[in-house]
Formats: sequence, structure tokens, C-alpha cells
Amino acid sequence: MTRALLIVDVQNDFTEGGALAVAGGDAVASAVSELLAEHAADYDVIVASRDWHDPESDNGGHIAAEPDYVDTWPSHCIAGTEGAEYDPLLETAAITHHVRKGQGVPAYSMFEGVTESGERTAEILTAHGVTDADVVGIATDHCVRASALDAIAHGIRVRVLTDLVAGVAEKPSEAALAELAHAGAELAVARP
Repeated sequence: MTRALLIVDVQNDFTEGGALAVAGGDAVASAVSELLAEHAADYDVIVASRDWHDPESDNGGHIAAEPDYVDTWPSHCIAGTEGAEYDPLLETAAITHHVRKGQGVPAYSMFEGVTESGERTAEILTAHGVTDADVVGIATDHCVRASALDAIAHGIRVRVLTDLVAGVAEKPSEAALAELAHAGAELAVARP
């Protein structure tokens, strides 16, 4: 069994004080850092994604001046800005691969992103023989959901660490976790 940790969008614009702040985002960043400090060696691959939207662009209609918060969003995670950087509470030294997504197009799943050298998440996981993955990050009801569903579709056994995710809204986050469980993901906690 080869295990990966997939860290989804733990970025300044998605944590407290950011353009699309999610309550509990900083707590997720700290808790993921604790997980890495104690268990990084348990993972063969650690992939972290970031939204990385093109400046001076609506990124395929993803960013809007009057967003509907369903398909369009206010400006966030613009490439090269502080908002696009990892939350400072996230310790990144153990991360083996950094994936950027949403470069000019809407993208929710880390499987839609690429590394600076052009590798896609699925290619990284396949190259390392990953069979199992723990998924953590922000936001449960959007990018965590999409990334976990894509990992399942890729044939990976997925475990969502529910104490290491934060969602935009309670009901959609609960629905996303139920959908993931129905799709075959295990819902677990990192710190029982």
C-alpha cells in the first residue's frame, strides 16, 4: 500500500482575513502542520494544491465583479499575490509536490492542476503507485469535495480527515461529506 496526503487549498485567501475566508481555515492549517510534524513519514507522496488565478482576467468566468457564490466568485488567489500563498500556519517543508490550479479557467479539483514542471496530480499519484490517500484542506463543500471525488474516480481509496477540513457553509459541507461517503470515501478523524 502506497499512501498519499492530499492537502487542498490551505491558502491565505481561504483562511481568516482572506478574500474568501472560511471559518476554521487557520485551525485547519495548524492541524495539518501538526499531522505533518507527527506523520509525514507515513506518506510516500504529499501533494498540496493552490488556486492560482491569472491576474487581469476573469479566469474563464470564474471571477466576477458581482459574484453569485455558486459559479462565480470575487477576486481571490491571484497568482503572485499574498492571497495565493499558503497560510503561514501551514508548514510546507514535507510537501513533495505543489500543484497550481485555475490558471485562466475555473478549477476546483487538485486533479485539474499542474506542477511548475507540468505534472498533473493523477500522473504524480500513478508514478508513485499510490493506492490510498488522505484528503484534508479547504473548502469541504467545494475543492475538497471535487478533489476527493476525482481521487476516487482515479481508483484511489480515499479517507477524508474530517477534523482537518473546513467548509464554506455547514449544510453544503455535510452534504459533500455524505456524497463522498456514498462514493466510497472513508470519513475519519486524524486526532481521535
